[in-house]
Amino acid sequence: MKRTLLAVLLAVAVAVAACGSDDDDGSTIEATPETRVPATVATTETTTEAMAAPTTTEPQPVTVGDWESIPGGEECRCSDGSPYELWERPADPTRVVLYLQGGGACFDELTCVPALSVFNRNLELGDPPDSTGIFDPDAPGNPLATHSIVYVPYCAGDAHLGASVVRYGDVTIEHNGFANASKGLDTLVANYPDLEQLVVVGVSAGSVAAPAFAGLAADSFPDAQIVSFGDSSGAYPDVPELNVEIGGTWGVFDNVPDWPVNEALVPADWGFPGLTIQSATQHPDITFGRFDFSADGVQAGFLALAGIPAADLLANIEQTEAQIEAAGVEVASFVAPGEDHTIVRTPAFYELEVGGVRLVDFVTSLVAGEVPADVRPF
Repeated sequence: MKRTLLAVLLAVAVAVAACGSDDDDGSTIEATPETRVPATVATTETTTEAMAAPTTTEPQPVTVGDWESIPGGEECRCSDGSPYELWERPADPTRVVLYLQGGGACFDELTCVPALSVFNRNLELGDPPDSTGIFDPDAPGNPLATHSIVYVPYCAGDAHLGASVVRYGDVTIEHNGFANASKGLDTLVANYPDLEQLVVVGVSAGSVAAPAFAGLAADSFPDAQIVSFGDSSGAYPDVPELNVEIGGTWGVFDNVPDWPVNEALVPADWGFPGLTIQSATQHPDITFGRFDFSADGVQAGFLALAGIPAADLLANIEQTEAQIEAAGVEVASFVAPGEDHTIVRTPAFYELEVGGVRLVDFVTSLVAGEVPADVRPF
């Protein structure tokens, strides 16, 4: 493919993938009280004695707090070596979202040129996330409204998986995404010892890593219900040559979890669909779901950069799901028509309906631990 066409594709990708942030005020969500059991009354000929009613405990309201900054510390940094920062929004201490932000990728001299902006350094220190989409505590029907949130910004260009410093022409990139995202996981362990449910949500590049971090979280929280939901990366196939080339550039294989199911793996095996397969094989109780647009222009652009045919993106999406499920792993997949990219941080998350199924209801089922039927646009 000629360089000029790549630039056009990448310009489209960046225009769609850009993220913003606003201030968020705390709010309170009232939980539905339990129904009280009436007191039992015993009657005799001479006296009527009211027996004590059974003790009931009403659920307490969950207060959704303000965003709080978490310094990245010495181990965390962005692609240019600058400081890193995470965010936390406390609410229910037993139910938490680990959110992995997206923003493109960078893996050679062409894609790492700053002027081309293939990869977005989505981090401005001191600038908290906004409260749109799944982060809106007041949105009717939001299944994550009162979950606490640990927000992992994206600024290393490596799908939250890298651990290398690479010189691309005149540009040096620090692919430090794995350490940055691991800081988010460490925050969960430190701040939520009573965690009962974790929903790992990844968007774009973040959705690539979501299954892996769901598996890593299960190592630390073996008794918790864990859900992985990826927004817009389902079309990226398992290509052994690229696993070695791009994964090797990023240093991805250095971060393969020390699980028995990974003992025989080699770098060629460690592709994007494999992150779901290996996590599910190690931790069969994780629930996996994902969302894609059938003609996602951003995914098509990156596939073209990698030399992978993308004329029928839906076929790619179906192929990766088939590979995962052939390994014995259930994954619930929602595909909508269109060329857009990502949805969970937009109002469309509550509005989109395909084949009579609303996306918000699909995700609600996943959060409940169910595996809803696949949804397709055709």
